[in-house]
Amino acid sequence: MTIAKPNGRTRDRILDIAQRLIQSRGYNAFSFSDLAKELGIRTASIHYHFPTKADLGVALLRRYRQNFRDELGGIAARADNPLRHLARFAALFERTFSADNQLCLCGMLSAEVATLPKPVAGEVERFFEETERWLAQVLAAGKSAGLVAFDGTARAQARMLLAVLEGAMVVARGMRHGTHFQGMARDYLAKLKAA
Repeated sequence: MTIAKPNGRTRDRILDIAQRLIQSRGYNAFSFSDLAKELGIRTASIHYHFPTKADLGVALLRRYRQNFRDELGGIAARADNPLRHLARFAALFERTFSADNQLCLCGMLSAEVATLPKPVAGEVERFFEETERWLAQVLAAGKSAGLVAFDGTARAQARMLLAVLEGAMVVARGMRHGTHFQGMARDYLAKLKAA
C-alpha cells in the first residue's frame, strides 16, 4: 500500500466510501482500516485528512446536510406546488433506497445515536431539525392553498412524514422488498391530498 498525497480528491473519496459503508453497515461497523483497504492506501493517509473517526463523521454529515439542503432548494425551484414538493421529497428517499437498499445516512445513524460521539450525534440532530423545518413550511403552504389536509400543526405533520419515510426504508430493507417503500410513501402522500 502506498501513502496517498494529501489532496481534495482523496478526502472526497474517503468521505464517499465512508458514507456508503455507514449507509449499508452503520457507523460502528466500519473502521479506518476498511477505508484504507478499499482505497488502497495506509490508514495514516486517512488520519491526515481526519485525525479521528468523529472528525470524519462530522465532516461527512456536514457535507450530507449541505447536499440535502441543495436538493431541497432544487425541489423548491422546480416544483410549482406543495404537493409536487412532497412527491419530490419522497423521491429523494426512494432514490437513496434504490441504491442497494441503502438507508438515509442520518436515519441509519439514528439507530446508533446512543453510541455515536457527541459531535456526530449533534450533526444528526441538526439534519432532522432542518428537514422538519423545510417540510413544515411546505405543508403549511399546501394547507393554506387548500391542496393538503391534515390535523394538528404543520411541524407535527412534518415530523410524522419524515418518520414514515425513514421507517418505510428500514421496514422495506428488512423485508428485502423495495416496492414496500414505494407503496408506503405513495399511500401516505395520497392521504395528505385535500379532498
